[in-house]
Amino acid sequence: MRSVRTATAALAVAALSLPLLAAAPHSEARHDRLREAAPDGFYVGTAVAGGGHHLSQPYPDPFTSDKEYRKILARQFSSVSPENQMKWDFIHPERDRYDFAAADAIVDFAERNRQVVRGHTLLWHSQNPEWLEQGNFSKEELRAILREHITTVVGRYAGRIQQWDVANEIFDDQGRLRTQDNIWIRELGPGIVADAFRWAHAADPEAKLFFNDYNVESVNAKSDAYHALVQDLLKRGVPVHGFSVQAHLSTRYGFPGDLESNLRRFDALGLETAVTELDVRMDVPEGGVPTAEQEAKQADYYRRTLAACLAVDGCDSFTIWGFTDKYSWVPVFFEGEGFANVMTDEFARKPAFYALRDTLKAARGR
Repeated sequence: MRSVRTATAALAVAALSLPLLAAAPHSEARHDRLREAAPDGFYVGTAVAGGGHHLSQPYPDPFTSDKEYRKILARQFSSVSPENQMKWDFIHPERDRYDFAAADAIVDFAERNRQVVRGHTLLWHSQNPEWLEQGNFSKEELRAILREHITTVVGRYAGRIQQWDVANEIFDDQGRLRTQDNIWIRELGPGIVADAFRWAHAADPEAKLFFNDYNVESVNAKSDAYHALVQDLLKRGVPVHGFSVQAHLSTRYGFPGDLESNLRRFDALGLETAVTELDVRMDVPEGGVPTAEQEAKQADYYRRTLAACLAVDGCDSFTIWGFTDKYSWVPVFFEGEGFANVMTDEFARKPAFYALRDTLKAARGR
């Protein structure tokens, strides 16, 4: 895709100056679908809402109960990521019991709608079940638990998952391994990360295996730590295939202008790259309605993130972390911030949606 995308990179950048359209109801037209606007081989995805904070909210499970949500999910996106439904506490709630129902439903839905799936996630310090975090396991037992979990989960979906976030958020913002709050690294040492990639690859040799983290959009201590680790793992023949930036952004802060160059240095290592969890939160204004200026800035951040990915030949997977504010995680975790997604609670399209659509069309050359 290099020839098409490189030739149209200037168009995508130039689109930054185009006037933004006001929010509008959801359209049924094919030309207004993100997946149809995207270049061939470029996947536009979203997280599938469910589990996690949704369990404490005053609404039923979004994916299974909201018909309009599912309709838009199917029509707009060519890739889906379970938001919480494949995390340890959801899929492995007891040591000897797995619960695959929610994850199975998402994978089945994706296949019916010609979508690929990003698996999320296998080794993480957060959202682990109590039986795991509070268990009194020997190192040998803990290692066997992780290996069995990865083999079971990845093996169940072998041939059905395009990419896996194998190791999630293993460094802190200073570029230091999480040796205290990550149970796997704390108890088993840094070498367990390489083992996780090896076990995942053995369970599904066709899946692409990724590191995934937040605050790694720029060249900084944290992304430097990943860059060094990846080089070491590749020299040792560990099957690492990709590096992804989550891109949970906020208009409180400047846009990471070196995002493209950062992705390029991982691409130079032979890795695929991806944007996996993009949202752009903003300060909730008095009265609870964003201003036109706020929405324009948000759209600019969405557009520039997509343009950076499109400009890097190996960045072919671009995922937003939910598409409607109705089910966003942001207000639950960031007091005073919200409105982070590309559609309103009522599924009306914001300027950010059109920023993505038009940038995709420019990259496609139409």
